Amino acid sequence: MRQPQAWFLWLLLILCVGSVERGAAQSTPDKTLTNSVHMEFVLIPAGTFKMGADMGEPDERPLHQVTISKAFYLGKYEVTQGQWQAVMGNNPSSTTGDPNFPVDQVSWDDVQAFTRKLNALEGITAYRLPTEAEWEYAARAGTSTIFSFGNDPKNLGDYAWYRANSEHRSHPVGQKKPNAWGLHDMLGNVWEWVQDWNGKYPAGPVTDPTGETTGTYHMRRGCAWNNEPNVCRVANRYSVVGFRDDFLGFRLVRTLP
Repeated sequence: MRQPQAWFLWLLLILCVGSVERGAAQSTPDKTLTNSVHMEFVLIPAGTFKMGADMGEPDERPLHQVTISKAFYLGKYEVTQGQWQAVMGNNPSSTTGDPNFPVDQVSWDDVQAFTRKLNALEGITAYRLPTEAEWEYAARAGTSTIFSFGNDPKNLGDYAWYRANSEHRSHPVGQKKPNAWGLHDMLGNVWEWVQDWNGKYPAGPVTDPTGETTGTYHMRRGCAWNNEPNVCRVANRYSVVGFRDDFLGFRLVRTLP
């Protein structure tokens, strides 16, 4: 039986190594992603942070360690009216005139319907609301200060639409500075629904918490165009029945495979 020539063995080795390298490159997720309805997502790395606050409202305590064990994509912007229209075929918002305004007047259940339709549209099961822990982790963007940009509320207007600068309405997404991880309007513009039911924080370290599994009140985070700076603290929590209002919207997670 003839033995393979040396040049053939070298060629085979090179092809195998190249295939492995391509596979490794393909397994590394892109830093950003845009989906079929032009929603832009930013890759949020896995990591550990301190959630809540030592000072503040009682429901923000205790300050506790949270580990987010897996990277995930989070919407670079709040979901817009144009994106909602593309998926749902309607626009429930009270402030209209520009498809880049954040969608508002959407209940928690409305958002669940949106995510189901978006998943079906793309043939995946990757879209959902962020957990409260994922939201705060992304909003902090590696910081431990009162706001993601520091402790001075005088700088809030550079990053957020709130009562002092909003002219009593929401504004098109992305007009203010992003936080350190490239996310816009995490504070201000509209409140954002998260997946969790209202519940107390745990006393010790936790990994990938999802909050209570049932309840009466859902959590929203981030403050809105009609709020004062103290409400826009990253640690601030607010729970409500899943109603609709002109200062309430959302952004989505897209999970990795």
